[in-house]
Amino acid sequence: MLGLDFVNLPLAGTPFGTALELCLVLALVAWLLSVITREVSWIDRLWSICPPVYCLIVAASVGFAAPRVMLMAALVVAWGSRLTYNFARKGGYRPGGEDYRWAYVRKQYGPVGFQVLSITLVHPGQMLLIWLFTSPIHQAWQFPDTPLGWLDFLAAAVFLTLLAGETIADRQMWDFQQDKKHLLAGGEEIRRPFMTRGLYRYSRHPNYFCELAMWWVFYLFAVAASGEWVHWTGLGCIGLSLLFVPSLRMTEEISAAKYPGYREYQAAVPALIPFLRKEGAKTAD
Repeated sequence: MLGLDFVNLPLAGTPFGTALELCLVLALVAWLLSVITREVSWIDRLWSICPPVYCLIVAASVGFAAPRVMLMAALVVAWGSRLTYNFARKGGYRPGGEDYRWAYVRKQYGPVGFQVLSITLVHPGQMLLIWLFTSPIHQAWQFPDTPLGWLDFLAAAVFLTLLAGETIADRQMWDFQQDKKHLLAGGEEIRRPFMTRGLYRYSRHPNYFCELAMWWVFYLFAVAASGEWVHWTGLGCIGLSLLFVPSLRMTEEISAAKYPGYREYQAAVPALIPFLRKEGAKTAD
């Protein structure tokens, strides 16, 4: 335990309750660092690290012996390792490596409004959400004697497929951005300043789609463990979906204002779910 016994926290005395205590401590630390350094990116830097840590806390509590818990932890560690690597190569861990969208939020809310948002939703809100969308592993921990079944193997296969899709999408975007930098450095003309090829022919944000879908699939392990289709541990993937709505809208607004021709791309390619184009719309070049 982390010494928060004076607070009556949910799941107290369970490994995932310990993860919640860690979550609250990290939320406070991230907020303090954001005030000291004037960067909000500390919450982004924790996004891919905390889920594996939370799941490993639960796995360690059963001596790394419960098959379903171990499978779930291994998948989340794989997810976190890939996302951390992608974030690091984009400079997210360097000083000043703040996501460009935070400047947009600051401008939208103003100095005071942004600090209110930071201390209420950005840091505690997002950290609690991260804890919550990993909560299906708590359900698996509660039912350690339920054997692995077809739903577990299906969930694992789909999770890995989506992880591969997200990896490919991020790689394609990375290559595109690197080529774009080289063209700009050489003074060459950039015909299309935003990505429309590869998986981006079918979804404007294929990495977002894979990310969301993975955590919905992760919930299936809780279903397989308990036999209950509706459970509080499903609130995490719902909350994550709700968070992605304003994030996606903001990204789209910035891109549409920045790039001529982006409106045509929006009309031709669905924002999230692949292949859901409007009837008669043409695929982007």
